[in-house]
Amino acid sequence: MNDAPLHKDLPLPDYDHLPVGTLPTRITGLSEADVSQLVTYEKAHGNRLPVLQVLEQRLQALRNGAEPGGSQTPPTPEVQGGAGTPQPSSVPGPPVNPPSHGDPTNPAQPRK
Repeated sequence: MNDAPLHKDLPLPDYDHLPVGTLPTRITGLSEADVSQLVTYEKAHGNRLPVLQVLEQRLQALRNGAEPGGSQTPPTPEVQGGAGTPQPSSVPGPPVNPPSHGDPTNPAQPRK
């Protein structure tokens, strides 16, 4: 029997796609029960050692008296569209200049 929580029940939206480097800041607002839930899910699904180390260190800190800090729902710019969001097509790109020796696609301007 699988006691791992379902992805939709996890305390972090789109947990599976969060970069490992952002995980410590994402879990600071979570309770001990929430972090424990992530540990159980990770062991059953990805079982990634670096992720488990981060989660288990935070879980141990919470058990030793650390308090959840920050917002209860940490921001997830990777999920909501952050710096990597594509620009709309109305934003012009840099100008394209033909090579100084002529445009090879223009027969009226032969290459020399």
